[in-house]
Amino acid sequence: MEPRLVLTTKLFAPARRTRLVGRPRVHERLDATLETGHRLTLVSAPAGFGKTTALGDWLTGLSQRHGHVGFGWLSLDEGDNDPTRFLTHLVAALQSSGIDLEAAVVESLSTPSTTPSTSPSADALSLLVNELARVAEHQPARQWIVVLDDYHAIGSSDVHEAVTFLLDHLPDRLHLVVATRADPALPLARLRSRGQLCELRADDLRFTSVEAHEFLTRVMGLELTADDIDALEDRTEGWIAGLQLAALSLRAVTDRDEIAEFIGAFTGSNRFVIDYLADEVLARQTEHVRGFLLHTAVLDRLTGALCDTVTDGVDSTRTLYDLERANLFVVPLDSERRWYRYHHLFADVLRARLLAEHPEQVPQLHRRASGWFAAGGMVDDAVRHAVAGGDFDHAASLVEQAVPDMRRTRQDGVLLTWMRLLPAPVIRRSPVLSLVSSWAGLIAGDLDAAERRLDDAEAALAAGARDPELAATWVDNEDLRMAPAMVAVYRASLSQARGDVAGIVRHARHALDLAGPDDHFVRGAAGGFLGLAAWAAGDVEAALSTFADAVRSLRAAGNAVDTLDSTVVLADMSVAAGRPGRARWLYEQALRTATTGGAPYPRATADLHVGLADLDRERDDLTNARAHLESARALGQRGSITENQHRWYVVMAQVCAAGGDQDAAMRLLDQAETLYRHGFYPDVRPIAALRARIRIAGRDLSPARGWAEDRGISVDDEPDYLREYEHLTLARLLLTDGGSRPLLRFLDRLHTAAVRTGRHGSVREIRMLQALAHHADGDPKRALTTLGRSLLETPEPDGVVRLYLDEGAPMTTLLRQAVAAADEALRSQAQRILKRAATPEPQDAPPERLSHRELQVLRLLATDLTGPEIARELYVTLNTLRTHTKRIFTKLDVTTRAAAVRRAHDQGLL
Repeated sequence: MEPRLVLTTKLFAPARRTRLVGRPRVHERLDATLETGHRLTLVSAPAGFGKTTALGDWLTGLSQRHGHVGFGWLSLDEGDNDPTRFLTHLVAALQSSGIDLEAAVVESLSTPSTTPSTSPSADALSLLVNELARVAEHQPARQWIVVLDDYHAIGSSDVHEAVTFLLDHLPDRLHLVVATRADPALPLARLRSRGQLCELRADDLRFTSVEAHEFLTRVMGLELTADDIDALEDRTEGWIAGLQLAALSLRAVTDRDEIAEFIGAFTGSNRFVIDYLADEVLARQTEHVRGFLLHTAVLDRLTGALCDTVTDGVDSTRTLYDLERANLFVVPLDSERRWYRYHHLFADVLRARLLAEHPEQVPQLHRRASGWFAAGGMVDDAVRHAVAGGDFDHAASLVEQAVPDMRRTRQDGVLLTWMRLLPAPVIRRSPVLSLVSSWAGLIAGDLDAAERRLDDAEAALAAGARDPELAATWVDNEDLRMAPAMVAVYRASLSQARGDVAGIVRHARHALDLAGPDDHFVRGAAGGFLGLAAWAAGDVEAALSTFADAVRSLRAAGNAVDTLDSTVVLADMSVAAGRPGRARWLYEQALRTATTGGAPYPRATADLHVGLADLDRERDDLTNARAHLESARALGQRGSITENQHRWYVVMAQVCAAGGDQDAAMRLLDQAETLYRHGFYPDVRPIAALRARIRIAGRDLSPARGWAEDRGISVDDEPDYLREYEHLTLARLLLTDGGSRPLLRFLDRLHTAAVRTGRHGSVREIRMLQALAHHADGDPKRALTTLGRSLLETPEPDGVVRLYLDEGAPMTTLLRQAVAAADEALRSQAQRILKRAATPEPQDAPPERLSHRELQVLRLLATDLTGPEIARELYVTLNTLRTHTKRIFTKLDVTTRAAAVRRAHDQGLL
């Protein structure tokens, strides 16, 4: 899935008009923005007080007076309540101010969220703040200003929290300016008390008598007496929009008595004045202009060709130009005058007038707009206007057309949004949309709703078979042809979510029966579920073979993202088979494939880093594990598949637990649980059981016992791979309580089942727990023998460390006994693990104070990678890599790469 596109017209400050009222007193107040310590300038006033114009004119003058100040502009709208869209455009505004951000940081904050309600993480925002600090450090003489215009459009608490975070942590020379109609939900009182807030209110912005005189006479070209101007200024209280609307009406009034009468009647609340003057303004336009204004009011942004289509007219480009020249509230969005928008206040009035006068025209206008956007490939806008126009059938067709590409590129967030826009009856009539809706239910964790939508899909298919006219309304594409088989695939997914292995197999085989030989996606999806069913049943060897075949089908179907994502499953299966080395090879191969083409990297790339982090954690290489997790975090939500987003928090929790921070681990697991989605993979490592393991390791046994009681597990249970992780967690709990004899019998049964199905990863762990049980039972000889079998009779033992270290003091005692054993191989393995237990984790701040990022660079300098290859590995530019390398050389007091590596080894940094 591509990063969300930036609408560049949102980044343009308003073009400076040739006839403009000079406002030096306002500019002087705004200049306080640049004073040391100011973080926020708030320009807060009701609609029509000239906030945007004043800021645009100030920035123009500022750039002429201060060449060291760069500025960016972002015009906000309702769509920016999506935190990802907001941050995407904020980053673009920062870049337009002259701030050169690293590509990986930009991409991490430009990610379409698959869970729109999820706020941006503090980690992602921290990356941005750290990058801004880096830029500021390298340009000590420069300052930057970023204007957030129309902030009143923001009601999202997630966006408010993100802005608050930035205000708290931005470098001192980067200043935010917020223009809004109402005070935002930001920490204004705190900023005010600290002297970090500059405020301009309506009283500061309203026209003085002098400014009103200049505006009405020179800018608007009216011939009014001083008394007339004073009367208007008094009645409007300097409200600029009111003065402008009054001036537009007065242009057509030439009789002195009429002017006096008009001014005398000019009173009332703002809303009344707006409605009254809008009638006057519209009534005095030509029929063509009035019709154009009303008909195009349905558009958020205007361009000539779009307006031609909506109005069914010609030469709209010229009309827009004329409207701008006539000061009819048309705001250019780019310097080429290709795109415009109406002043928000005026647009509101136009829409209200359109609904009052011609409500029957509104649907048709939206439908014309939808057609224009659809023809231009702007499907999102096309769907939105079709829905606004009540043409749900057309919207449904647009979505049906887009589904194959959206599915292949995993644009989950867009599909979820569309499903929320479409009425349920429209969705139920379409088998394809019913399937998408079922998938949405799975994503939301509502299995019953997902099943109902599958019933709807089957009912729609049956209705279409009986009624050719109904079937003719569906878009004839691959997703429609695959629909019967995909119903079976999704039923397999539901069975998996419910732990029904037999149901998975039944539905997946039915899907294969329905699929044609060239239906590669169906064959891949169904084959994948058969592989997952074998995994859920504990038959890892069969699972690996079956799932690998399914991946080949997905590749043939062109589903590159799903192919990459499948690496996570194959690697997990390989770990279960006791082959972490094979899992690492799979991840590294997939990561090379994902990054070969450069940024933007495909979705699932972050998941590959998380997988490598987990393998590094198991090897007790916590530094590299954190580095991979940091890479995944930098890629953001866009880099992760929806159903995998919980994995980052799970692995980071285990890294924190390994480092002794159990409280942080618990918080991370809480976050993981909110993101976990049932139905995609077998839940072979339940988060609740992992939480219990960490509690047990920390001797916090009461919650662990409560977990075991809630789950109803005991040593009398029959072996079941889907519950094996829970059973082995229970074994750890029982070891703390004594009573090893019943536990040993239970572990024997689990061992037999694991050996029978080739789950060498499970065999290794079970034998380790058996060794601890024998040790607790006072049988050191059997304990050492069993530990030896765990370490020596399972494949790839060198990839496993934390499995043993996480058992704490009892395992350390047993390993020390193994060091004295006669078996040389056992001694070697025990020494290897004990050495890791005695080796402290390298700190991010050694005596030379290398940063965490510099340590990452240093470790890669010790490899055979070239400079460009290291830059790609770290997702930074070559220039940024050179900067890091220069700092490393300085801190280590060396001048070459080889010398840096030698010095790092000498100091224990490598």
